[in-house]
This record gives sequence, C-alpha cells and structure tokens, in this order.
Amino acid sequence: MADGEAGRIGLIAMADLATPMAVRVAATLRVADHIVAGRRTATALAEVTGVQADALGRVLRHLVTVGLLTRDAGGSFGLTEAGEQLREDHPAGKRKWLDIDGGVGRGDLSFVDLAHTVRTGDPAYPLRYGLPFWDNLAVDPALSASFDRLMGHHIERDNAGIAGAYDWARLGHVVDVGGGSAALLSVLLAAHPGLRGTVVDLPGPAANARRTFRDKGLTDRGDVVAGSFFDPLPAGADAYVLSAIIHDWDDEPSVAILERCAEAAGETGVVLVIEAIGADGESVNTAMDLRMLVYTGGRERGLTELRALAAQAGLTVRAVHPVGGGSPTSIIELVLA
Repeated sequence: MADGEAGRIGLIAMADLATPMAVRVAATLRVADHIVAGRRTATALAEVTGVQADALGRVLRHLVTVGLLTRDAGGSFGLTEAGEQLREDHPAGKRKWLDIDGGVGRGDLSFVDLAHTVRTGDPAYPLRYGLPFWDNLAVDPALSASFDRLMGHHIERDNAGIAGAYDWARLGHVVDVGGGSAALLSVLLAAHPGLRGTVVDLPGPAANARRTFRDKGLTDRGDVVAGSFFDPLPAGADAYVLSAIIHDWDDEPSVAILERCAEAAGETGVVLVIEAIGADGESVNTAMDLRMLVYTGGRERGLTELRALAAQAGLTVRAVHPVGGGSPTSIIELVLA
C-alpha cells in the first residue's frame, strides 16, 4: 500500500471489523446462493439458514451499504457485481475461503488474538481453539477435509503452472511430502504419464489422497504412505516435494523437515521446495506472513532465508524455477551440498 493510499482510506476504515465479519458471515450462510435461488428477503433467508431474522437483516443492510448487495423498496435483496463473488459457483472460488466453518475461515478468526502472539511469540490459534492448528485438523475429519479442499483449489487455480515449470518428465518417482489430498501430485501425474508418485501425510489426509487417486483413475501410478515428515521418509525416490510446507513452520522444525527429505533423497535425488517468494525472490506476501504467525508460528520466506535453512539441512540451491503466469510461486531445487 502506498503512503498516500493509507491516508485516503482512513485509519478507522482500515481497522474496521464490521465489514469483514459481515462478509464472512454472509459467505458462511451462503446468502448469495440463497438469493439466486429466490429467497430474497431477510425473513426468507433467515428461515432457510436457520438464523435470527432481525440480526441477519441488519448484516444484509450493511452489505448493501458497502456495495455487495442491493435492496429494493419492498425489502428484497439482490447481488451486485461484487456480491456475485459470494456465490459458491463463482469462477473466482472465494466463498469457501471466507467460510468460518471451514479450515481457513475458522483459522482466520485467530487474528482477533494477534496481540497475544505479538506479546508472547506464540501462535494465537491454540489460544482460541485449545489445540494447535495441525492437531485440530487431525482430530476433526470435517475440518481436515475442508482444508484439503481449499489447498486443492489453490493448486488448481493459482499454481497450475507448477506442472509445466519443471522438467517432471525426467523423473521416475516423486514423493509429495505432506501432500494432503494429492491435489498437486494428481495434477503432476495427469500431466506426465511416465511419472509415479507417493503422498506422505498423516492418516486423515492420507485417506483423502487415496480417494483422489481412485477418483482420478491414478491408482496404478499413485500410492500413499501414512506418516509424518518428521519421521524417516520412503527412500530412493528421484524427487521429494515440499509444496507450501516450509512456510507452516518456524526455523527449527523447517530444518528438521528438510533434513528428512535430504536423508531420503541421498546423493542422486532432489528436494523441491515450492513456496511463494515473489517475482524478485524476496518480496513475500506480508498478510500471509501474519496468517502463518497466528496459525502455527510459521513464516513466509524469501530465497535468501530458504537458502539459509537449506544450508542448515546440508542442502544447497541448484536452481530456481518460477511458476510464471503472474504467480508469486517458484520451485526451488535443492541438492546435497
């Protein structure tokens, strides 16, 4: 944000919580979808969503004020062009990211306790929910599944170029470490018919990965190992992929994860770290950096910081492959130092 832009918006408007929470509640209740289906009054929308009509009506009126909804003289609500983005089927796919019952929308509420994190250095998520983020996903299958779906959507929309940004075809076997529901690996296998792949992840995501391979007809080339990336990994593959994994962790556990990958890759394999490092390799997304801080105590890192972590794990950067297409993401190729 430019210096003058902050002044034009105004400090109170920048700090306002009413609008973002109203938007997130509307996204969670799928208000836009219900309006499209013909339920256009506060009473009808409250009935179908199971909420209190007066309270919902006041939220909807605020969304009219900020330009997401319209309201006619009879009290019927409609969607503006901007409000159309709250539909589940909108091509931008933003609604699910704002849903406060989902893995990311729920996690974002931890920002309310950002002051706790700044005072202590500890993530805010456990303060709010009683468990660390990953432990919470592990004990809540619905939450874990929603998170995996969002990560799959991220791969499909924002990082589709990964399949073309690296010479995957020269590899025989790829292990996607912490690969979740196999969203990325299934894209790679589909794009490169000669490739075989293995997802390593905890039991919940591992079950989802098996389902993905089955649904996409990839069980002949894709398999799954339930396990942690802090434990020994299946050895001898050609590449070990860490896609948006390192940013979830502080330095010490990040080095431990890289060490496990280096150990499994040995002298002949490569470790491929896929992270959003910006077009210049150093300009990270500061909002995402704060999100990692409050969720897990992780951090966004530029190439210089990732290079330093790799060195601690006995690895060195051999090449950097930008994903392109306007994406801030790059594939950082690491080999034994």
